[in-house]
Amino acid sequence: MLQQHYDRYTPQDQLVWKVLFDRQTALLHKRACTAFTQGLQRIGFHRNAIPDFAEVSGRLRQYTGWSLVPVAGIVDDATFFALLAEKKFPATTWLRSMQQFDFIAEPDLFHDVFGHVPLLTDAAFANFLQFLGQVARQHPHDAQALQRLRALYWFTVEFGLVLEDGKPRLYGAGLLSSAGEVHHCVHDETTRHAFDLATVLNTGFTEVRFQEQYFVLTNWEQLTESVAELAALLAADWQLKVLE
Repeated sequence: MLQQHYDRYTPQDQLVWKVLFDRQTALLHKRACTAFTQGLQRIGFHRNAIPDFAEVSGRLRQYTGWSLVPVAGIVDDATFFALLAEKKFPATTWLRSMQQFDFIAEPDLFHDVFGHVPLLTDAAFANFLQFLGQVARQHPHDAQALQRLRALYWFTVEFGLVLEDGKPRLYGAGLLSSAGEVHHCVHDETTRHAFDLATVLNTGFTEVRFQEQYFVLTNWEQLTESVAELAALLAADWQLKVLE
């Protein structure tokens, strides 16, 4: 099993965390959803130290029963969703360099931990994520089903927004952890759709540049409802005609 090896982080790594933490917390003021800001306080992250995975897992277990699993990089979809079903979140141990502040194509520790973990202290969101993993675990060898589940994950957990007091707030980790993506998302010319499952499943996405469009939840209940709807369609051997 991979270990974090906390003692291997250099003073430069700690500086990168501190600068990223300061910049993102300032940028996310009045832009991030309430569940994230509350979760950031619950989990106890601070600017002066890269989080220790063992300590983070201990706090997560107290709130929702989740824990972090150190990984070297991106894992395949079947493995990823299987971990979610077991209330385990795969988090990479490497941290971006100073030259990669605004955009990285492959998730790093700041993305995985700062971006994802605070919301894992929220029971409703954590349950949704586990539900998503449980549905995927029923289709481990169905590439088409996994692709649809990945699309739903992408436009919610990674790049989703939710309405709060009539205004769209960020909750996707790809937004919460990237200053460049935040600025792109909130730009007046960027497309932001009301969340709709069929539209989400019809929308392509990219991992190599900023997203072309985003989806905004009317309320948090849409997350669980969307997984339940997709699960029912997959269980009924749905042929995904909506995508054709």
